[in-house]
Amino acid sequence: MSRIIRRIGASPLSRGCATGQNCPDIFELSDGSFAVIGTDVTAKLDADLPADASRADYERIVTISRETLIRAKADIPDA
Repeated sequence: MSRIIRRIGASPLSRGCATGQNCPDIFELSDGSFAVIGTDVTAKLDADLPADASRADYERIVTISRETLIRAKADIPDA
């Protein structure tokens, strides 16, 4: 089973999330994949997926703030 090895980008606290609510985050896992904490918007966006996109029943569509992804950019490996 994969484990979290590091945060990608700035911590929620450094992005102004002091309440512990609505704090998106991105992590690199030991198998090289990434895990995302975001808001589940599956019910809202599922019907809007393009024809060449799909998701399994166990997958969810989540959103993260633009700031979260932009501040993670420097930590995302090129390969």
